[in-house]
Amino acid sequence: MNIVTEHITIKNEVLTLTNQRAIYWDSQKALILSDVHIGKTAHFRRHGIPMPDDILQKDLERLQQLVTHFKAEQLLIVGDLFHAEFNIDMSTFKNWHSQFEDLQLVLIRGNHDSLSKRLMDDFNIRVETALVSEPFIFIHEHSAKYPETFTISGHTHPGVLIKGKGKQKLKLPCYQVASNQLILPAFSLFTGLNTKSKPDGAVCYAFTDSSIFKFE
Repeated sequence: MNIVTEHITIKNEVLTLTNQRAIYWDSQKALILSDVHIGKTAHFRRHGIPMPDDILQKDLERLQQLVTHFKAEQLLIVGDLFHAEFNIDMSTFKNWHSQFEDLQLVLIRGNHDSLSKRLMDDFNIRVETALVSEPFIFIHEHSAKYPETFTISGHTHPGVLIKGKGKQKLKLPCYQVASNQLILPAFSLFTGLNTKSKPDGAVCYAFTDSSIFKFE
């Protein structure tokens, strides 16, 4: 896996964007990501929709390499770590987490995170509705009720649409960075891309396997 980085400074804090759908915040030793949707493929299979078995495994392999690469001590997930009711994918994630003895998991509860507190405790996950870690507040979906604080969120699965010659079009995931917020791309590869909404004045950092592009 090729990890490409782009450093940006927000509120005097350096955030490292990666082409692997996660941000590293060095001063907090935190890897920040959103919308992992663990359990989505198993949920679909349970309802008779055939899904490849290796989708989750590929996501977790990427996450393992990111944690190792940055030597992260904290995994901050800005919503939708899980997708549905308890299923076998959750056990797979629990086994994955067991390889990291000191990696702290903090989840900002998203609209899909419906597992019980007992299960979250069993997974050793700290759950918050919103998390203030100066100078940021982490929430799943951006809200106007925090006008004075820079928010970092997910939820919308942002992407950009690049038009080429003729009818050629390419969709890429991206980070959206505006004056008072940053929206993360969905971490899971098994998600769609929303290319139709963008905060006012936002700059998009789109990426491929080999590079990161800035779009004004």
